[in-house]
Amino acid sequence: MRPNLNSVANLHYHFPLLRFSPIFSRAGFFYNPVVGSQTALRSAAKSSLSTGAATTSRLLLRRCTCTTMATDPPAVPVRDEIELTEVERKIFDRLLGTLRKFNLTTELRVAGGWVRDKLLGKECYDIDIAIDNMSGSQFVDSVKDYLETVNEVAQGDCVIARNPDQSKHLETARMRLFDQWIDFVNLRCEDYNENSRIPTMKFGTAEEDAYRRDLTINSLFYNINKSSVEDLTGRGIADLKSGKIVTPLPPKETFLDDPLRVLRAIRFGARFEFEMDEDLKEAARCEEVKNALAAKISKERVGTEIELMISGNQPVKAMSYIADLTLYPVVFCFPPNHQPEVSEGCQTQSLAYLEAAWGLIHSIGYASFTDQQRRLALYAALFLPFRNITYKDAKGKRMPVVNYIFRDSLKQKASDPDLVMKVHQSIDKLTTLIPSLISKAETMPPEVNQEMEFADVATNSKLRISTGFVLREVKDLWRIALLISTMLHPSDLASSSKEDNGKPELDKRKDLFKAVEAAILELGLDNVWDMKPLINGKEIMSVLQLKSGGPLVKEWQQKILSWQLAHPTGTAHECLEWMNETHYSNLAETE
Repeated sequence: MRPNLNSVANLHYHFPLLRFSPIFSRAGFFYNPVVGSQTALRSAAKSSLSTGAATTSRLLLRRCTCTTMATDPPAVPVRDEIELTEVERKIFDRLLGTLRKFNLTTELRVAGGWVRDKLLGKECYDIDIAIDNMSGSQFVDSVKDYLETVNEVAQGDCVIARNPDQSKHLETARMRLFDQWIDFVNLRCEDYNENSRIPTMKFGTAEEDAYRRDLTINSLFYNINKSSVEDLTGRGIADLKSGKIVTPLPPKETFLDDPLRVLRAIRFGARFEFEMDEDLKEAARCEEVKNALAAKISKERVGTEIELMISGNQPVKAMSYIADLTLYPVVFCFPPNHQPEVSEGCQTQSLAYLEAAWGLIHSIGYASFTDQQRRLALYAALFLPFRNITYKDAKGKRMPVVNYIFRDSLKQKASDPDLVMKVHQSIDKLTTLIPSLISKAETMPPEVNQEMEFADVATNSKLRISTGFVLREVKDLWRIALLISTMLHPSDLASSSKEDNGKPELDKRKDLFKAVEAAILELGLDNVWDMKPLINGKEIMSVLQLKSGGPLVKEWQQKILSWQLAHPTGTAHECLEWMNETHYSNLAETE
């Protein structure tokens, strides 16, 4: 009997890997054993959990008390000055040469992320230069003229028109020097109206430009003319050193001007493992800000931020921040006609699944999965509690709500929901096969026997047939499906030897994944989805003496695939002989 995945108490009982996720605690402490980060997490789900789950929460809270004491954020090592690479020095020399050549009084400042990352000792190739007294395109023209006088040419240049819908509020000029693209834009200040996140732009001072930015750590400048860092908000470097996420202006004002900044604050807080300012968190939880995020920000922009979080170095921390700030229903909004209703604690389950998957990916080996495999695995885990919730689309067809989240709430690429739903659809079958795969037993679980056509093959081929059919459904996503199945597998079957009893649960799950993966590869089933039928539809119709296709042809196509899986070296001639023999034998039995 399958465990109920929609009950927090049942999840905790059946899947002890999730016991190590204090996300389950309604009181809300999250501890990531993979990266050692911790942060308070308050569930946005306002409904109470079941009695059993509440008991579980209290136990988790008691166990985690020693690691969840409020502490000051650790000091972050920040350099006193910026060290330029040889390429950066050459680029800046050419820009300063332009000023000297044409007697320009322009001050050139590198803005934002490059300054922050360089002070943190990280390399950054995203150079954005802010100009105080002309447009970016005007300055790029001057640089091109200067390069001609020193017998050099730009490797490329272009102008990107303003596109407010994509957060491009001002024209940007680009130039490629020494194999690196540089963006040029003038310093600006912004005026917002209450109904739009698109501001009215005008030339501004460096201080105005610094204060209009999303976070103090992103408001720093590097003055190329003076070779010095400028902290015009007066707290950018201090916040960088103390690891704090703070807005230059009052946070509610900042977020109402541009609600996308809420998600950016979350992304940078997670990425650098910085602590969010309490006033910032209070503003983010404000209903007015959440309504503005829902109304003023395009779904594409929301989806882009979520994608950067999921693909980043701290996806669990990022999603925990979203939950802590009660933004889950704003970001991952459901259609109004979904069924059944979302179960109690569904958001808590979502975060716990995500944490378990992230931990298992690291335990198995981060590099053993591609970037695409990791992101799909994390999305599959995050949306796992929603996999049996459906809605009616515009044509009245029942669809998984996961499809709506990807296509409508996040506006992600069209293939994502199909791939994640394919993983969700395969995990039950794959989970039921795990005991047979690790024991190499040929006795199939009842759920598999009912669905598979074994085509009168030898008993010792049934495991290969059953597994082959599952892999043909999920195709090259099978390792992702196996990851989720391993995570969900009941613990009493997860250990294959007595030596496993003393191991941490995460290590047991890693060993289980490796064992099942090895068994599948030993069966020679990698790329089994590329296997072509040895006998085509016309040949089947000829044997059956049919004039047109139909259910009988489809049934025999499945039987033939079963035969091929049971006889991996079999030929088309041998398969045809088997089909004729089986068909006429069946006819004789019915007469």
